[in-house]
Amino acid sequence: MSADQSGQLDRAAIEETVEKIWRDVLQVPTGHENETFFELNGESISANRLSSRVEGELGIWIEVGDIFEEDPDLPGFIRTVLAKAENPTRV
Repeated sequence: MSADQSGQLDRAAIEETVEKIWRDVLQVPTGHENETFFELNGESISANRLSSRVEGELGIWIEVGDIFEEDPDLPGFIRTVLAKAENPTRV
């Protein structure tokens, strides 16, 4: 997980990484921040890729089911990842 030298969560680094992952997995150019996962043709494979990449690059576990239930846009997905980073739970 991204933390600064004081051990605080590096929110800017997480936001930047999540945006990169989102755009890469969903093949979204700049300017589509408010389109939701499903509006961007997201489906189960892309949800799994999002979850895997976030965990692999940031060490933050996101449930695939959460992506389907929330149908987030990019800012919403960033909020979900940040919330999980601040309060990690993995069952």
